[in-house]
Amino acid sequence: MIFGRVKSLDAILRTAEKKSLHRSLGAIQLTLLGVGAIIGTGIFVLTSEAAQKAGPGMMISFVIAGAVCAVAALCYSELASMLPVSGSAYTYSYAVMGEMLAWLVGWALVLEYAVAASAVSVGWSGYFVGQLRGWFGIELPPELIAGPFGGGIINLPAVFIALLITGLLIRGTTESARVNAVLVAIKVTALTVFIVLALPVMKMENFEPFTPMGWAGNNGAGVIGAAASIFFAYVGFDAVSTAAEETKNPQRNVPIGLIGSLAICTIFYMLVAAGAIGSPLGSQPVMSAMGEWLAPGSAGLSARCTELSALGHEPLSCSKEALAHVLREIGYLNFGNLIGLAAFLALPSVILVMIYGQTRMFFVMSRDGLLPEKLSTVHPKWKTPHIITAITGIGVTLAAAFLPVGKLADIANAGTLAAFLAVAVCVVVLRRREPNRHRPFRTPALWLVAPATVIGCVGLYLSLPFEAQMVLPVWGGVGLLLYFAYGYRASHVGRGLVEVHETDADAPLPPHEVEKPFNA
Repeated sequence: MIFGRVKSLDAILRTAEKKSLHRSLGAIQLTLLGVGAIIGTGIFVLTSEAAQKAGPGMMISFVIAGAVCAVAALCYSELASMLPVSGSAYTYSYAVMGEMLAWLVGWALVLEYAVAASAVSVGWSGYFVGQLRGWFGIELPPELIAGPFGGGIINLPAVFIALLITGLLIRGTTESARVNAVLVAIKVTALTVFIVLALPVMKMENFEPFTPMGWAGNNGAGVIGAAASIFFAYVGFDAVSTAAEETKNPQRNVPIGLIGSLAICTIFYMLVAAGAIGSPLGSQPVMSAMGEWLAPGSAGLSARCTELSALGHEPLSCSKEALAHVLREIGYLNFGNLIGLAAFLALPSVILVMIYGQTRMFFVMSRDGLLPEKLSTVHPKWKTPHIITAITGIGVTLAAAFLPVGKLADIANAGTLAAFLAVAVCVVVLRRREPNRHRPFRTPALWLVAPATVIGCVGLYLSLPFEAQMVLPVWGGVGLLLYFAYGYRASHVGRGLVEVHETDADAPLPPHEVEKPFNA
């Protein structure tokens, strides 16, 4: 039976005990870890898309997305503290719900990591183009800085950064903890500067109408639709969940770290959104000449933005570097350029971690026999899983070359929401199946929190644009064909082998533990 193929929970726990970590993190350190992992990327990249979907109501969208993340994170923490080998929803599902569902969860995570890396690559491209324009007055041909949906042919800057990061990962370059701390400081400082400069000149009349597209409209419009997109801004909170094993008094400190970091980031995001809404640009959605709403990433919106730019007006929804554009419009030209420079410097590290996370996902699935084991071959000189990394990089590059950031973020969110839903189900199943097993952290009020997670994930998924919703079942269908064509027969668990490859000596580290080179 497929559902009987379960990776041994005891084997995973024995492996975890061998790599047991010192409990040293308190509530404050855990909160700061969460803030550093969460803040920055989504607000730099997706503010324009949120404005087009919800107008000023995007402030509420941040609250909704943050609340769903909070309940999902509490479920995540229980499993992360029990099975601290990788912090992967794939591993959790394999140990609780069986191989086929684990494969589907892992396949969804592949979608999440790869498409998220593409989204950030496109976001970086917008700031790169803005830097050339702002500092040097260089205008790149529009055909080469956007894909077909954006009125261009190919997004060459996005292709460049995706290939560059892929090449660095193949050679064995990862970000250090020190470099990561500096980049987090740059992002937080840039957003703080934005808030300090933008809020004092806020125009309150720009907040009306507050919900121009209502709460739930068609094709992802409305406050909840914007929340489904903005959910991307909170990806990274699982760094707190997966640090549960290193936390002192996890039952008390993990919820504080999770809720505290999500609350701080939500407030931060709302203040940034308020500054953008209150600027001379405002945040009302761009409409067609006939008064019809235009979806983010659509050819119609791109054409309308081109018309408005020709008239000397670039609305917030049209900007590829929203925060920098707001400050320039207020009158802080150099500060606007510096905000753009901060995003330009910080976003490549996010692309690196996303591609790295995708590589790890493929690596473990390959070592489990669900994908050809040749994929997990480690380069003899660079000591990196070069084949998987190259395949991942090519996929990331192709998506970044032709698709707009909003569509990519929505697709990535679909994969993330599917994984979080699976984690919530796993917690409930395992709590019923093995109630007496030791849990360093127990999800509080599980019978409220888990259903809230499921409802929140399903609700946000159904609020995504239709094409983003359809990507997940189509991707899952392709995954099932691949599983039955290869993985079902080659599976190590199916052949009676009890193995835990998440902690192999040559396995890539989990994304939140990327602190040293592969070959260190």
